[in-house]
Amino acid sequence: MSRLGETIIPARLGPRFRWLLVSSWTTNIGDGIAMAAGPLLVASQTDDARLVALAGLLRGLPWLLVGLYAGALADRLDRRTVVVVANAVRSVVLALLCGSIATGHVSIGVVLVAVFALGMAEVFADSTSSTLTPMFVDKPDLGIANSRMQAGFLTANQLVGPPVGAFLFAAGMAWPFVTQLVCVVLGVVLVARIGSTREQVPASVDTHVRQDIVEGIRWLWAHAAIRTLAIVILTFNITWGAAWSILVLWSLDRVGMGEVGFGLLTTASALGGIVGTACYGWLERRFDLAVLMKTCLLLEVMMHLALALTTVPWLALLIMFGFGAYAFVWLNVSQVVRQRAVPTEFQGRVGSVYLIFVFGGMVIGQGIGGLIAEQWGLAAPFWFAFVGSGITLALVWSRLSSIAHADEPASASA
Repeated sequence: MSRLGETIIPARLGPRFRWLLVSSWTTNIGDGIAMAAGPLLVASQTDDARLVALAGLLRGLPWLLVGLYAGALADRLDRRTVVVVANAVRSVVLALLCGSIATGHVSIGVVLVAVFALGMAEVFADSTSSTLTPMFVDKPDLGIANSRMQAGFLTANQLVGPPVGAFLFAAGMAWPFVTQLVCVVLGVVLVARIGSTREQVPASVDTHVRQDIVEGIRWLWAHAAIRTLAIVILTFNITWGAAWSILVLWSLDRVGMGEVGFGLLTTASALGGIVGTACYGWLERRFDLAVLMKTCLLLEVMMHLALALTTVPWLALLIMFGFGAYAFVWLNVSQVVRQRAVPTEFQGRVGSVYLIFVFGGMVIGQGIGGLIAEQWGLAAPFWFAFVGSGITLALVWSRLSSIAHADEPASASA
């Protein structure tokens, strides 16, 4: 590999991880385009804050319905095949959505059904693809592997995709989703290059899927640090989900940023995330993980307060830059700790249980965010997030220190 290639993707991470990484970068471009275009499509069909929030809720609801089942399947089947099939289903749904837009048959009902269907497919794709990195990369290199995944996510999903999605939506309602469709199909082709992952599949399975799910739940609940981490994620995502469920209306109507300005909010967050990701190694060497976690969560509380108060576009962009900087430090800390602690044979099940907490909090928050906004105004969900996250942080502050030791390898018998 060239020196630049070695710097970006070190050879020791292996060719299989490189194919996985490039596939992730490709699909993230399409998902980033949809990140801005999706809410704009919803807003073009309705100005009811409850329906806007419902769209976000329907995206996360599938995790509560089939997330545990998807995680159990990831520990039973060829993981590459699961990712390929799930993304193929996403391609079909996107093609149908593009057709409805092009023929003028799109409506808020069609959009909500498409959002839910895409969410169902993404549960299987995301819960399974997250288990592949620990299969291909040695534990000491998980930090750098995850940082490369994050860098691609930030650049493609958060930085490049959203403004492109907003511009494409302004040019024609269907164009961003056609582009996303192309990216997903190309991602399927790339991930297929990693070869079979059947080495993780048990030679024989003598348990029912339900028993596998129960084992995953028991493992997480018996591991004190991972259990604490999951509870923190649940409560903070409730407050975060309530505020973010109406972000598109907040940016358009309260701050007056316009469609392109809404896309730039995510871009600002991505720029901050790139700074946070670039500094992560330096931060980890100089600060205890508990200090990093406490600092990130404290900044989350203060960000909600700042967004509740501001009506100035440039200040909103500055706040979102700060959000990205600390949010992706937190993401890397929590993900590496969890991946190191969970045995390979439990990655799918424990990961899915953990993600139930992640998306469960978001679904609850998104379910109440629209109601709060309709009753008390577009700033109200951010006030709710500030108060709720502040109380939660005060309650869990002392327990966060235990999470810092979860990176010690745990046995399957835990």
